[in-house]
Amino acid sequence: METVYRDYAPRGVRFYYVYKALAHPGTNGYVTPYNLQERLQHIAEAKRTLGTQIPWLCDSMDNALKHALGDRPNSEFVVDPRGRIVVARAWSDPAELRKDLERLVGPVDRPTRVADLHMPQPPAAERPPRGIVPPLELPGRSVPLRVQPGQDSEQPYYVKLRAELVQDQQLYLGFYLDPLYLVHWNNEAPALQYEIVSPAGVRVSPDHGTGPSVEAKADVDPREFLHRLEGRATEPLRVTLRYFACDDAATFCKPMTQTFEVFLQTDPDGGQRRVPRRSASGGRGVPSGGPQSARRPSGLSREADRAAQMLQRFPLFQVLDRDKDGLISSEELDGAPAAIRRLDRNRNGRVEPSELRPRPLR
Repeated sequence: METVYRDYAPRGVRFYYVYKALAHPGTNGYVTPYNLQERLQHIAEAKRTLGTQIPWLCDSMDNALKHALGDRPNSEFVVDPRGRIVVARAWSDPAELRKDLERLVGPVDRPTRVADLHMPQPPAAERPPRGIVPPLELPGRSVPLRVQPGQDSEQPYYVKLRAELVQDQQLYLGFYLDPLYLVHWNNEAPALQYEIVSPAGVRVSPDHGTGPSVEAKADVDPREFLHRLEGRATEPLRVTLRYFACDDAATFCKPMTQTFEVFLQTDPDGGQRRVPRRSASGGRGVPSGGPQSARRPSGLSREADRAAQMLQRFPLFQVLDRDKDGLISSEELDGAPAAIRRLDRNRNGRVEPSELRPRPLR
């Protein structure tokens, strides 16, 4: 992407990366931020480690832009000077983007190569070891639950809580150190402890937990737990966590007490955590937290099915329908991905709203 930027920014094309909700929380240690300042810190870290020259935009904490653009984790759009989307791609593809710009703006004499960028490669920070505490294997599929900090605090949440509903009857709680703050578990200090207070109509058992005893002096692995869950309620569970926050520079190691609210409702922006499973694959990591798999309507490819879902749920149909006649004409389809064009099931040269409705499952 940076090579395309190098070639076309001087020709008046403006490029932006958009920071959205994390697609895979926990990957490379990064966890879901709790406030806008932490999102901006993620952007600063991306600039530092990747050496990107393209400017960044940061989505709001309610993920309004993510929803408006189709909820894809790595989508790509080309917008013309009138504000119309002329290319919409569900998955960013720099090679295809270059072809789009060659068509829309014109080719360049000598395309920039990655080797021409001389992007810096800063050394990785030395951190306490990872992989000391084995990851928890879940017994089945899970979906992310909405979590929010339970209090306004001048102290950062050095530990973030990830909650998931496992097979509709178990509650996963994972306490993840936030690498933004360069902290670790000091295993010579008392292990973390937490208690769960449930609303009326809900029972969680056990209603408390204690971190493992670890021989290594320090590590940065998450502390993970499974609980039995019975009942449902609109009011949240309240989790109170007690732990020691110890920074890598050995300037502080202080006791912390912080609370979290866990709502028993799916978080559509919770992303997919990659975790081991108890299966014949031998514990190989697979995504967690996404929707349950289902059979696709007959006649649709996987890619086209994703496009149909995206168009049904979000205003991309209205964006492509430039003349606002309730149809997407062949001319309006010219800049759309091939998957969207294949939604024209009756081959009449236009996509109608009725063609976006799923067909009966067989």
